[in-house]
Amino acid sequence: MHTATRPPPRAEAELKIENLRIGFKKNGREFHAVRGIDFELKRCETLALVGESGCGKTVTALSILRLLAEPPAKVLSGSIRLGGVDLLGLSEEGIRKVRGREIAMIFQDPMTSLNPVLSIGEQIMETLRRHTSLGRKNLEQRAVDLLRRVEIPSPVEKLRQYPHQLSGGMRQRVMIAIALSCEPRILIADEPTTALDVLVQAQIMDLLKQLKADTGLSILLITHDLGIVSEIADRALVMYAGEIVESGPVAQLFQSPLHPYTRGLLTSVPQIGRRPAAGRLQEITGQVPRPEERPAGCAFHPRCPSAMDRCLTDAPVLEEKRPGRRASCWLEQDAP
Repeated sequence: MHTATRPPPRAEAELKIENLRIGFKKNGREFHAVRGIDFELKRCETLALVGESGCGKTVTALSILRLLAEPPAKVLSGSIRLGGVDLLGLSEEGIRKVRGREIAMIFQDPMTSLNPVLSIGEQIMETLRRHTSLGRKNLEQRAVDLLRRVEIPSPVEKLRQYPHQLSGGMRQRVMIAIALSCEPRILIADEPTTALDVLVQAQIMDLLKQLKADTGLSILLITHDLGIVSEIADRALVMYAGEIVESGPVAQLFQSPLHPYTRGLLTSVPQIGRRPAAGRLQEITGQVPRPEERPAGCAFHPRCPSAMDRCLTDAPVLEEKRPGRRASCWLEQDAP
């Protein structure tokens, strides 16, 4: 693959989310799945949104392109700005023009995301037809070029095959080709390697890094895999129970986590050359609370080994603890 000079990062945000709150109705009651989060994604940056299942990561990602079903979901407050445009204020036709063209998304499972009765070529060309005026011959050539770009061998042959005829890794590459077909500014990758083996995971991550370097793409990576975060992300947002509890540059966050939840995530990951205490990996006891069962005070306190009396009643505020580092925790020390 041709390697281009990486475009210099710009200080301004490509995507800016402010005070985003998302609720769901259940049995006549409304519960908040995302609770007033704020973050920015800058040009040519890979920003990771990490946390266990049920923390609100995917709900946040889907809300950006307004892919949540309303009802039962409802955006209660906030803004999602692409440049100077609030995506939440666009008409349905307006947001369709953004999807695929300005912001594209790779979903968790390519086998369920791809249409089983359409060929790979037809599915790539479908997006191109919506956003371009290319004729049939040029559409096919563009589809072949895209498959070649994501390093799929024999692209002309693959164009006429169906999803079930490809391996999991190849299907994920097709999803990336579809996402990149209209050269979007932003790529949202929601657990893009979950169903893949370790070797294919590494290949997909290397591909995303190369595409980012070639095009200046901004990537929002949704994942629970901290190994992937350490390899590809520039900054990370740690999410718990619908809130961001820590944020900062990946290297600093991994070296000196400020929030007990972040520390718990890091100590539960196996590391080569480090033998766990008592011969087993540490774990975070308990589970992420469901929105309707959220405890008072700090939502993490039932699982936190450092919880104090104040944590049971008062919710901490996400605030700057060090330059470029934010955390929401009542502990007096910024780091262990």
